[in-house]
Amino acid sequence: MASITQLFRRFLERPGSIDLAPFERTVASAGEREERIRELAELPEPSVDDLAEFCAIVREAARRTLGLRPYDVQLVGMLAMLSGNVAEMATGEGKTLSGAMAAAGYALQGKRVHVISVNDYLAQRDAEWMGPLYESLGVSVGWIAETSTPEERRAAYAKDVTYGSVSEIGFDVLRDRTRTDVADLVVPEPSVALVDEADSVLVDEARVPLVLAGAADPGDAVPEMAALVRQLVKGYHYELDDQARNVHLTTKGIDTVEQALGLELYDNATTLTEVNLALHAHALLTKDVDYIVREGKVHLINPSRGRVALLQRWPDGLQAAVEAKETLPASETGEILDSITVQGLITRYPEKCGMTGTAVAVGDQLREFYDLKVAVVPSNRPCVRTDAPDRLFEYAMEKDHALVDEIVEVHATGRPILIGTLDVAESERLSLTLSGRGLECVVLNAKNDAEEASIIARAGERGAITVSTQMAGRGTDIRLGDGVDELGGLYVIGSGRHTSSRLDDQLRGRAGRQGDPGGSIFFVSGEDELITHYVADEYAKGVPDRELVGHAQRVAEGVNMEIHRNTWRYTRLLEHHRSLVLALREKVLRGESAGDALSGAAPERWSELREAVGEEVLQEAARQIVLFHLDRCWADHLAFLGELREGIHLRALGRLSPIEEFNKEAKPAYERMLAEIESRSVATFDSASITSEGLDLDGAGLKRPTATWTYLVQDNPFGTEWERILNRLTTKVRRRR
Repeated sequence: MASITQLFRRFLERPGSIDLAPFERTVASAGEREERIRELAELPEPSVDDLAEFCAIVREAARRTLGLRPYDVQLVGMLAMLSGNVAEMATGEGKTLSGAMAAAGYALQGKRVHVISVNDYLAQRDAEWMGPLYESLGVSVGWIAETSTPEERRAAYAKDVTYGSVSEIGFDVLRDRTRTDVADLVVPEPSVALVDEADSVLVDEARVPLVLAGAADPGDAVPEMAALVRQLVKGYHYELDDQARNVHLTTKGIDTVEQALGLELYDNATTLTEVNLALHAHALLTKDVDYIVREGKVHLINPSRGRVALLQRWPDGLQAAVEAKETLPASETGEILDSITVQGLITRYPEKCGMTGTAVAVGDQLREFYDLKVAVVPSNRPCVRTDAPDRLFEYAMEKDHALVDEIVEVHATGRPILIGTLDVAESERLSLTLSGRGLECVVLNAKNDAEEASIIARAGERGAITVSTQMAGRGTDIRLGDGVDELGGLYVIGSGRHTSSRLDDQLRGRAGRQGDPGGSIFFVSGEDELITHYVADEYAKGVPDRELVGHAQRVAEGVNMEIHRNTWRYTRLLEHHRSLVLALREKVLRGESAGDALSGAAPERWSELREAVGEEVLQEAARQIVLFHLDRCWADHLAFLGELREGIHLRALGRLSPIEEFNKEAKPAYERMLAEIESRSVATFDSASITSEGLDLDGAGLKRPTATWTYLVQDNPFGTEWERILNRLTTKVRRRR
């Protein structure tokens, strides 16, 4: 029976208020059929028309093929997902199996399912692990990874269920948007998205744009600028703002730079930009915290996952500036041909569901942006983990000493310890400190994430000390070794609170799985970034109290929520434009709409060519002409909107709404784009050389990029371009005074 709190939350439609009673009744009915199903030599053909029967069959299929008998709560989680919800299931409760059973249920309804994960490793592991279950149910399954060839991708997407990382699926969608032949398409029409680690994918990654670029050129950072700013001194030549998100030259710094370069800095806009980018890279981005250098390349670190963000880069020349800082050759950059946010990608799917260990905390965002509700599935066994109050300190040095002392003391008992740090540099420092105290530990961070599964699997063994940058989305259970139960189970220590309470909960959740004993504690200081960045004005000296720490997290979560909401405000109209353009492109690609348009606009030319080259050749030529100009004008439209958004905030100075002004200019720009596609296509058709061999693309000026490449754009940590301009103007005024 639901508690009074649950009933009240349900009445208010608060996150986690989904009524599980119907699902639990179905599972109970399935339990009554279990013995009968188990006695069958061959399982009957499954169908979701009778959900209780389906539960009984899929449970027995999992037992026979995987050696895993799904718990009742796993079946409840499956039913919650089949009903279009996000199932919140604690770490270690078997989300992978629940998700596979739900995916099979959708597939048996004739729907194509994409199981979307946070990385390639989990996609391949889960597809192969769950493969026997799918096969026994008559459902085909495949997976894609960064290394998959186009043929392998096409074959994987042809399966009933396809596993893939959110970035790889997004990149495939973008690549398909430049195909000029139906036979080259890879991704089928979307049907169902089942999102693993739903809070990470749908919220943390939601505003990250996935980009398809072409016509690659080297980056434009100047190595000399990196060498110049390396000589500047913080507090003398340059200063940071209170939140360390912006940096500016002091009057002395400007004089020093101008003397070194032999010019007036603020009269040379290009040089000024180069200097500021180099200064940002030098002062605000830290190696082994924001990025690592591996195999001669700069790799960003995803702050919400603590692992290398493959193919991710900074915008506005900052990537090249960091590469110059590290004395590395500049990587390629290029014109954006198309882009899409993760949120835009997921909203393409008519049906969505998901699973994660921490969904309630972002339930409002899931409902606002995806129309998804959260079903909180109880654990199979009660959690008996002991969560100790935070240990609070005024200074970071005090905290670090106490943390190491705690590790030494607990390790002496043989109890396994998992320490969660906030960045790579901290994990390296802690490892060295522990080594100096005679303790060996295993470090899991962005430098060795390929080994994560085996490292995590051993973290519960007696005497183990494991240091991890981030535990979210690691995807591997920590099983306790012999005799560890008696020692109190796995002990989780957080070296600081994250900006999201969900990340803290994910770290805690590594202990106490399936009723195991366990414990957790966090160490926090007044010098932690969470305090100095978000509640600096409210924190005086002294030991911060727990209320302040909780308030700082709520402020941080509110900031991120507003960033997400603001991003979606700007991209919503763009996504609408994209859907219209894609519908138009599909008609051109698959039909004869291009020919119809050009024959109507230039009937005499069309008639003349048709007699000379034939209808089929002419239709194909028309298709290639219109597709080229459609893609070219769309890229121009994206560039225009990007520039518009960069400066639109200045409208606020005139008491205008930036988002309203953006939409006001974006709408007519879209209409101009459509007209431009038509006029360019007609002009090309009038002048192009079209023979029986077909259209001479190069001769007609329809040359596409020789290569395309994909990446993700990391949010610029330095604010908008107009904010940076204002900072530079302020510095110039301050200097003249």
